[in-house]
Amino acid sequence: MPKKLTLNIDEELITFAHYYSQKNSLSISKLFEQYLIRLQNTAPTYELHSKTKSLYGVFEDSPLPDKKILRETFFEKDFS
Repeated sequence: MPKKLTLNIDEELITFAHYYSQKNSLSISKLFEQYLIRLQNTAPTYELHSKTKSLYGVFEDSPLPDKKILRETFFEKDFS
C-alpha cells in the first residue's frame, strides 16, 4: 500500500527530477520508487558470522534482566 514520504533534497536535484520525470512521463514518486527497487535488488547481502547467528533471537522469549539485578548477581559471586 503506497504511503506518503517527505524528503529534503537539494533544489538543483528537485529541478532535475521535475525535468527528468516530465521527459520520461513518470512521476517523481515512481522514479524514486524504481530507484529504491533497483538498489534493493543490487545491494550486497552480508552473511552473519556463525557466532552472531547463534545469538540471534536469544532474548526473544525472555527479555534482558534489569541492570540492578545483573549487578547484584555479579557482585554476589565469589571470584577468589
